[in-house]
Amino acid sequence: MPVPKRRTTPSKRGMRRANHDKVAAPNLVPCANCSSPSLSHRVCPSCGYYAGKAIVAQKPEDDAAADPAPAGE
Repeated sequence: MPVPKRRTTPSKRGMRRANHDKVAAPNLVPCANCSSPSLSHRVCPSCGYYAGKAIVAQKPEDDAAADPAPAGE
């Protein structure tokens, strides 16, 4: 029965284990409606469109309502 000739070092063991948990970067494609990067086959987070149709209604952006004045002034 074959056995290892030398003990595996912690460094080599760690390098072998590190390849198991690698995560690939998501594939971003430009949105057909607004050209912002989004995941393919999913609704665009910027405009809410998918396959040329409005799927998610976007809230109107009001800078005054979203950013209240500081309380200290």
